[in-house]
Amino acid sequence: MYSDSPRLISHSFLAATGTRLFLHHEDRIPQCGPVLLVSNHRSFMDAPLLMASVGRTIRFACHHYMGQVPVMREIVTRLGCFPLEEPEHRQQHFFHQAIRLLQAQQVVGVFPEGAQPMVEFSEPEKMGKFQRGFAHLALRATVPDLVVLPVAIASVEESVNSAVPLKLLSLFDPSEPLFDRSGWHPLVVYRRVNVSIGRPCWISASQREYYHGKQAKAVVAEITQYCQTEIAELLRQGCYSG
Repeated sequence: MYSDSPRLISHSFLAATGTRLFLHHEDRIPQCGPVLLVSNHRSFMDAPLLMASVGRTIRFACHHYMGQVPVMREIVTRLGCFPLEEPEHRQQHFFHQAIRLLQAQQVVGVFPEGAQPMVEFSEPEKMGKFQRGFAHLALRATVPDLVVLPVAIASVEESVNSAVPLKLLSLFDPSEPLFDRSGWHPLVVYRRVNVSIGRPCWISASQREYYHGKQAKAVVAEITQYCQTEIAELLRQGCYSG
């Protein structure tokens, strides 16, 4: 039903939290076709925030534990997210799911920093090193006109509380080493936030050709570095513009 659509849920969620969203470079958002959206990640609010900003339903790959924890599982399901499998099947499942969605001309969202910035509080302008899985996905997916879209979430005003003990989450996902420690999972709630759309990057036939040859590592590194640099610059600008 439309009332349960991920985009409407996202807008309702932001209204309920009183979050003020400011969108920049909206003209860079592809209005149709397959898109691999890449973003920094610090809060449970990031998925609905991006969905409300982009104006298209985004199928997010999310951490395995989010599909195991009650309540959180129901939330990510209604938002259209697909939790990753346990480590031994994770990469294969991710590629299979994501390629299928891109072939259906949908938007797939990834957070290349992984789970660490979610469970270890960091300042809004900080960003971790990107894992390269999304670049492999972009090059491996034989999807015409695939766009990689970097997006920066820059918090200007927020509140931070403690959600649940990390040790408790290890009951739902014992494979995650980040949960094998003391402390609490931070709960970051945006009050005012800038979402800045980066310059799109279209995956070319020549890049895919390089990927299947001796230049595979170089082309993967190029796409990864492009997105990380683009987001880092937008993040720096967004965090200091009230």
